[in-house]
Amino acid sequence: MAATAKDQLVRILIAAGKAAPTPPVGPALGARGVKSMDFCKEFNAKTAHISPGTPTPTIIRVRPDRTFSFVTKTPPTTYLLKQAAGIEQGTGKPGHEFNGTVSLKHVYEIARIKSTDDHMKHLPLESVARMVVGSAKSLGVRVIP
Repeated sequence: MAATAKDQLVRILIAAGKAAPTPPVGPALGARGVKSMDFCKEFNAKTAHISPGTPTPTIIRVRPDRTFSFVTKTPPTTYLLKQAAGIEQGTGKPGHEFNGTVSLKHVYEIARIKSTDDHMKHLPLESVARMVVGSAKSLGVRVIP
């Protein structure tokens, strides 16, 4: 996705299958002259296979002629960790308090999902797993073998 100097990039976190021309999508695209309903229809069709409501980081490229293209990425690591640990939110004192646990198997499953993103494809799975463990620690989730 090579952007030219005049292209505008919009980074936004949208729930899978639930894009609507309301904030944050509508204002972000409307300010750039893109019809947000067109984007919402395309986005919802592309994310129909993902469970509804899963936060999906999306990069939208708006060209000067007001056409757009977009790329979706995998859900945030913290979202996947919370799902695996069965918790609503992280702890207030990471490193001191733990409010959930995940197994090493969960860590590698999350790492396998995250390694499909373009910016992580060149990294070995073990390195991505270490990043997931770091995110788990900052979230207050204990990793057990």
